[in-house]
Amino acid sequence: MVLNGLRVDTGGMTSSTEVSREVAPTGGRAQGRARIDPLLEPYQLGHLQLRNRVVSTSHEPAYTEDGMPKERYRRYHVEKARGGVGLTMIGGSAVVSPDSPPAFGNILTYRDEVVPWLRALTDEVHDAGAAVMIQLTHLGRRSSNFSGDWLPLVYPSNLREPAHRSFPKVAEAWDLDRIIEDYVAAARRGLAGGLDGSECGAYGHLSAGGRSPATNFRDDEYGGSAAKRRTFGLRVVRAVREAVGDEFVLGMRMSMDECLVGGMGTEEAVAAVEEFTDAGIDLLSVIRGTIDSDATLARVIPSMGGRTAPHLEFAGQIRERVRIPVMHAAMISDVSTARHALTSGMVDLVGLTRPQIADPHLVAKVARGETDRIRPCVGANYCLDSIYESGDAKCIHNPATGRELSLPQVIQPAARRGRRAVVVGAGVAGLEAARVLAERGHEVTVLEANDQPGGQVLLASAAPRRRDLIGIIDWRVAEAKVLGVDLRLGTYADPDDVRALDPDVVIIATGGLPNTGVLGVGRELVLDTWDVLAGDRHPKGSVLVHDDNGNEAALGVVELLAGRGCAVELVTPERTVGVGVGGMNSPGYLAAFGDHDVRITLATRLRSVVRAAGGGLVAELGSDYTARTWSRTVDAVVVEHGTVANDELYFSLVPGSVNLGEVSQPALLEGRPQEVRTNPTGTYQLFRIGDAVCSRNIHAATYDALRLCAVM
Repeated sequence: MVLNGLRVDTGGMTSSTEVSREVAPTGGRAQGRARIDPLLEPYQLGHLQLRNRVVSTSHEPAYTEDGMPKERYRRYHVEKARGGVGLTMIGGSAVVSPDSPPAFGNILTYRDEVVPWLRALTDEVHDAGAAVMIQLTHLGRRSSNFSGDWLPLVYPSNLREPAHRSFPKVAEAWDLDRIIEDYVAAARRGLAGGLDGSECGAYGHLSAGGRSPATNFRDDEYGGSAAKRRTFGLRVVRAVREAVGDEFVLGMRMSMDECLVGGMGTEEAVAAVEEFTDAGIDLLSVIRGTIDSDATLARVIPSMGGRTAPHLEFAGQIRERVRIPVMHAAMISDVSTARHALTSGMVDLVGLTRPQIADPHLVAKVARGETDRIRPCVGANYCLDSIYESGDAKCIHNPATGRELSLPQVIQPAARRGRRAVVVGAGVAGLEAARVLAERGHEVTVLEANDQPGGQVLLASAAPRRRDLIGIIDWRVAEAKVLGVDLRLGTYADPDDVRALDPDVVIIATGGLPNTGVLGVGRELVLDTWDVLAGDRHPKGSVLVHDDNGNEAALGVVELLAGRGCAVELVTPERTVGVGVGGMNSPGYLAAFGDHDVRITLATRLRSVVRAAGGGLVAELGSDYTARTWSRTVDAVVVEHGTVANDELYFSLVPGSVNLGEVSQPALLEGRPQEVRTNPTGTYQLFRIGDAVCSRNIHAATYDALRLCAVM
């Protein structure tokens, strides 16, 4: 069917032959289209006809293979094109030179072999009705000397970047000359690969370093004044424009206020954009701030717990002062905010980047009038932090993103429908299993002991900084209602209750229970993080929090207690705080710890806890690095050590199952149905997922559920 000019089928996929290519007036909105959703308005960007105003802005998910955007990378962007996006931008920092080694799976556009891979991607994206651009850059100091070809990094001045820790050499004139030639060659490869345009990555990288008075201390033709600091960037733009001609969009992603003492402010940035516009730039992607440290990057790309779209008004102010279209993306996490950004005139194109990582079919759902069925972006920034944790981007609650080659974004009905499935547990794992099984056409009953669904996510969202996590549960509960799932709350399930439902399939998603087994002496005296987050216990005075897990649970409890006025000491056997919390989320906690004078003790382990003679508790501490022990006298001790599987029901159901609980790992990994039959007297298949197996995280729970149930 056709809605607002966007052709979608019942699965939300777009058809390249039937997507409207209506062109809006230059630089503006289509005329005479009454009541059209502003997100779906066609837009003319230079020569390029966009079917709507929604963009997936340039970002690097680290899905390349050998530096090339091969099948996995292509399918990731094609899925968004099929899902209705107007423009998708690849290569969040595709590098143009060998002395700009990839820091996070960047595309290597200095190699000729990239052209056919680009062509394959652009052809398929175009066939799905979307346009595609690439971000080109030289990372400058924002990489490592000790990777790639081990060439020295270059930068306008010899300033070390805190985030990537490398010391660059001061770029010589011949370095800058050859890098300009590399930009030109990379742009030509993009043109040969069928791309619709390229964007200069001009914040935090070499070009931005040249423009900023905070990082350019040169006194040659490339420094000493604002005009000279712009020389390198202008040479790049002019050379690229000459090489690619007029029928190729050139954009620039640029910080319009570095928010840095001695840095480039808005007046200087606007003056620079004027010159870049004259040199050939067609589109400005507005950034505010810098990205040279975890703290500054987290302000540029905000995580959960902060204000929605914190830089949007600033982007609107910039739009009023420049002659080219403006795009912006920071923490615009929902459709309503995106519409507001457009209707208020603050942007011409709206970046819904992380939201389309959560739901690549976001635009198609808007076109179908199903905005309430869009899987929400909760702002967890797991997509970014997981690149450094496990090597590639992952949505915290959409395990199909980045796995489009093996997992479906749109669940298809099963050939054999109507099986009876019982899911025990309405945490994230159980709700995802129920959703997928219901989409497959099965009859699903969920049994949940608590009066509210959510499990550990409900607890995690009790921490103020992580309150938006509840969207993960709310969406699945809403989907369960749409799909006809029988969700029974306040129902404690025993084996007879499960068997009474005569199931064909039983999924155990009963989660885990807090593990205080880190202590040999004094386990009965300590609290766990659940006690605090659930509001069951309210420790006061001095509190020692022992984190032997390294995730956000302990950090959230520390922030919560410190905010209530407790004197908190965070103790961990690790050599850093929150070792499992990435650089996008840790700055918020560290800021709170500084504000509340939280004491942090590293490389220290809680040995035992006993009652103090005068009241309170004595916590004995030690270290893996010494035999010495010491103690703290405090009012309360809180322990975080993950969970132990709540698996009693599972094991009681194993004897009656056809598979005795066994999972065929080859079938699971290859996307085939589970066909283990080891018990001829069994009457149901039995599986357990999520923390009912062992202590893991939200993404693991949803991944367990999706890949198991999507083929049932």
